[in-house]
Amino acid sequence: MNELKQMARDEGICLTDEMLRDFAIYQELLLDWNNRMNLTAITEPRDILIKHFLDSILLLRWCEIPRNAKVIDVGTGAGFPGIPLKIVRPDLQLTLLDSLQKRVTFLTEVSRQLHQDNQCVHSRAEDLAHEAEHREQYDVATARAVASLPALSELCLPFVKRGGYFLAMKGPDSQEEMEKALRGIHLLGGAVKDSPSYTLPDGSGRALYIIEKTSQTPTKYPRKQGKITKAPLI
Repeated sequence: MNELKQMARDEGICLTDEMLRDFAIYQELLLDWNNRMNLTAITEPRDILIKHFLDSILLLRWCEIPRNAKVIDVGTGAGFPGIPLKIVRPDLQLTLLDSLQKRVTFLTEVSRQLHQDNQCVHSRAEDLAHEAEHREQYDVATARAVASLPALSELCLPFVKRGGYFLAMKGPDSQEEMEKALRGIHLLGGAVKDSPSYTLPDGSGRALYIIEKTSQTPTKYPRKQGKITKAPLI
C-alpha cells in the first residue's frame, strides 16, 4: 500500500493511513471472492493497485466532483471506479449499479466491511434510468469500459441531472468511438467538455471523456438493449 500512496502522491492525491487500510481490506476481499466468482482477471497485487485502485481515483485529478455529490457507477462490476472514489471521498453519495446479482452481493459485503453507506442496485441501466428515483438525479455518472461509447452514452446520460457530468473511462484507442458517439451525445442532452489522455505507471494508456449534461434527455432514451446494440445513435 505504500507504493499506492506514492503513486497517488505523484498525481497530487493524498491518501491517509485510514484510506490505505480500506484499500488493503478491499484488495483482500477482491482476491478472496474472485476464487468463487469471476470478478476480475487482474489478480497480481501490484496490478490491482495500478489498474484498479489508482486508475479509479485518477478521476479526481481530471474532474472536480462537488462535495456530497450523488454519483452512480454504471456497470460497476467489482466496484470500479466507485468504491475507490468513495474511499478517497467519503462525502460522496454512491450508487453501485450492476446487472448480476452475485456481483451486487459482493459489493454489498465490501460496502459493509468498509463502512460505506452505498446503495447497491441489481438492475439493468436501461431499465433503472426510466425510474423517477434515478432518472436525472445524479451529479455524476461513471462507467469504465462497459460498452462502446455510443451505447455507453445512451445508458449513462439519462441518469445525470442538467449541469452534471458523465465520466467515461476508456482505453487509449477510443477516439474513433468518440467521433461516432458525438451525434448521440448531443441527442441525449450532452456535450463533450474535455478528453484528457494519460498513462498509468505500468505504461497502460487511458482516455477519459468528460461529458457535461447540458439539457434534458428525451424520455424515449435509453431504449431497450437490443435497439441500443442494433441501432446505435451514431
